Amino acid sequence: MDVIIEAEKLTKIYPGGVLAVDHIDLSVKEGEIFGFLGPNGAGKSTTIMMLVTLLHPTEGKARIAGWDIVQHRGRVRSVLGYVSQDIAVDEYLTGWENLLLQGKLYHLSPQEIKTRGKEVLEMVDLWERKDELVQNYSGGMRKRLDIACGLIHRPRILFLDEPTLGLDIQTRSKIWEYIRQLRSEHKMTIFLTTHYMDEADKLCDRIAIIDHGKIMAIGTPLELKRSVGGDLVSIKFQENGNGQREEIFTALKEFPLVESVKEKDSQLLIVTKDGNTAIPQILSRLHDMGAEVQSISMKRPSLDDVFLFYTGRQLRDEEASPQDFYRMRMALRRAKR
Repeated sequence: MDVIIEAEKLTKIYPGGVLAVDHIDLSVKEGEIFGFLGPNGAGKSTTIMMLVTLLHPTEGKARIAGWDIVQHRGRVRSVLGYVSQDIAVDEYLTGWENLLLQGKLYHLSPQEIKTRGKEVLEMVDLWERKDELVQNYSGGMRKRLDIACGLIHRPRILFLDEPTLGLDIQTRSKIWEYIRQLRSEHKMTIFLTTHYMDEADKLCDRIAIIDHGKIMAIGTPLELKRSVGGDLVSIKFQENGNGQREEIFTALKEFPLVESVKEKDSQLLIVTKDGNTAIPQILSRLHDMGAEVQSISMKRPSLDDVFLFYTGRQLRDEEASPQDFYRMRMALRRAKR
């Protein structure tokens, strides 16, 4: 398959020196569902807004369907659809009127709007509600209408920024079905951001893990899990054990069953070929060294473990920092210009 999205050293620095996206490289193949996985403020939305030409990169370059995102903004916009985090439909219009407006903005003929509007509304199960005011729609219905508006011009590439954020599990599952349907029936390339592990795992052909503006790893869900190795053992020590860390770190790396050891957030992350065999040996060695273990746990690799391994912290639905809010505020302000 041909590469349809590619970025080289793509960077965004906001006023005040806030580095939102840090020299990232990526490529997405045509017909692929590609996921950007990361927490709030990781740089996901900023990356998408650059790719869809709503933000100008500070450094680097990117091409969409062969067109440079800076030099050929019009060409780029003609081949893509974009559904942002914030629901962009007009609640004072009906569902059909929203689609009509979107179709006219893309210079579609009345017949094209009629045909395609019915097609996309039926796909998102809103055809029977098309003549109702959007202010009477539920949150899930509004998001589905928002996706329909991003599809009416039949884009080659669809960008979805946190498409299921805040939705109940039933609506999320339904939107996952729509995304799979778009790829299978229309060969559409889909680039989505998410901080839901299950969403990335179930939907995406490949995933890029992004944190603090940097891409930490890229691969299929299976490849990423395998990259962690075998079993992942996490050890936390008592606070008074900090003085032994270097000695412990060196000793554990010498174990035959241990493939790697990382120190992250006051704990050791150990990748081992056989956790059941390694843990008793590790505990025995730590006991001989006089180390005070607070807790020890073992898991088979999951995407949560992959994220923890590459970033040193767990991915959770957390409050964004003041810096994160500043990033998004600046991005949205520039996008409206």
